Amino acid sequence: MVAIGVAQRTFARDHPRLMGTALRSESTLSTFTATDGDNLAIQDWPLPEGVSLRGVVVVVHGLGEHAGRYDALARRLNEWGFAVRGYDQYGHGESDGVRGALPVPDRLTTDLADVIDSTRLRMDERTPLIVFGHSMGGLVCAYTLAHGTLPVQALVLSSPAFDAGLSRFQKFLLAVVPKFAPNLTLDNGLEIDLISHDPDVVEAYKRDPRVHGRISARLGLFIAQTGAAVIARAPKWKVPTLLMYAGADKLVNPDGSRAFAAAAPASTVTHHCFEDLFHEIFNELDNEPVYDMLKQWLDARF
Repeated sequence: MVAIGVAQRTFARDHPRLMGTALRSESTLSTFTATDGDNLAIQDWPLPEGVSLRGVVVVVHGLGEHAGRYDALARRLNEWGFAVRGYDQYGHGESDGVRGALPVPDRLTTDLADVIDSTRLRMDERTPLIVFGHSMGGLVCAYTLAHGTLPVQALVLSSPAFDAGLSRFQKFLLAVVPKFAPNLTLDNGLEIDLISHDPDVVEAYKRDPRVHGRISARLGLFIAQTGAAVIARAPKWKVPTLLMYAGADKLVNPDGSRAFAAAAPASTVTHHCFEDLFHEIFNELDNEPVYDMLKQWLDARF
């Protein structure tokens, strides 16, 4: 897959211990200019030499992080025959924007559509395109698909933020603050120690200079409102979807995923709760069952 944009360079993983184990090729970082003129950082993981292309996976990261944290997942997908593209969402990683800000309510969904469309234009039309979203990224993917069409063949959701688990006071703040100070950014309040049971993953997150802990009032309102909208659309869900979520998640409420799974057609949505895992199921100490489920689901369809 050809990288989009300019300023392409090779990208070195900050935390090599978290990488995959088999054949590897270097990933590249490039710049993509979105419709509104802002630049988004794009990271591509091409297939190792000799591996046949089965499809392309676009990875959409969660709140406060960036695409580079998905290196281990991308390497595993490469081994299975999938080229991978990730991008830093607006206000995250190396992309433009105030950290944690959201200039307009549909900014993240518009960026996703732009990246998907541009990626599809550079692919053989017969090649499957799958979108993978974690946490807030899963919410962005699902909301975009629920309210329009994207040229993708499948969706994979990892602990999507369908229910932010807000307290009454937090809900009150989100009902008031965005009206007067939508661009005000505050600490996002995430308890980093609860992203994974793996202390190395937690420490790497804390030391990562491209991770931030900010969220604006408008972005908070987007997260709080769109989960319910996705669940409301679940009965008419048409995109083949794999939903995997953490039963011990303390960062988003797993009841949101349960509600979506219960409402969606069983013929379209495959779902599984990993009862004892924390939020980042692919970065857990016992993550092989998670990878196994993803591989089996992809193998059955592509």
